[in-house]
Amino acid sequence: MAQSDLTRVVEPACRKLAQELSYELVDVELVREGASRYLRIYINKPDGITLNDCETYHRAVAPLVERVDYDFLEVCSPGIDRPLKKQKDYDEHVGDRVEVHLYRPVDKCRRFEGELLGLADGVVRLMTAAGEKSFTLKEISLCKPVIDVTEEDLDMDEAADLTAGADEEGVEPDDGQE
Repeated sequence: MAQSDLTRVVEPACRKLAQELSYELVDVELVREGASRYLRIYINKPDGITLNDCETYHRAVAPLVERVDYDFLEVCSPGIDRPLKKQKDYDEHVGDRVEVHLYRPVDKCRRFEGELLGLADGVVRLMTAAGEKSFTLKEISLCKPVIDVTEEDLDMDEAADLTAGADEEGVEPDDGQE
């Protein structure tokens, strides 16, 4: 099946099913990895996708994509750092830090990071440490949010344990140290 058929036939069927199941269809791609062809369908919902959501959608979509020549069908969450592809994606991330990767270097750089100012008329505007930069969508190979993970984020289990032991007034339990 050609990419145009994937876009013209498969994607609308996947989108309709996603809507029926109260999901958002984020993307459909057919990619070759080694000797195998993967049909990947990315779904989302406001409170995030669970493994059960992926399984439910997988079972429902499999009969709809039988015509596609693939070896593996994967239904996935797009992840928190999912690439920005549509106007809606860019609109949702205005003011956020993003990284932009270019097909060809501009000012001897292929990667830029900064605050997303927006997308208008096919041009992405970014405020970098060196000032405002603009790139056409055709120049951009990838644009995605920058996700900062701190040590504190990694210690969420420890924080949850402390919170669980607090009394009703929000006072943290005494750990025996003064």
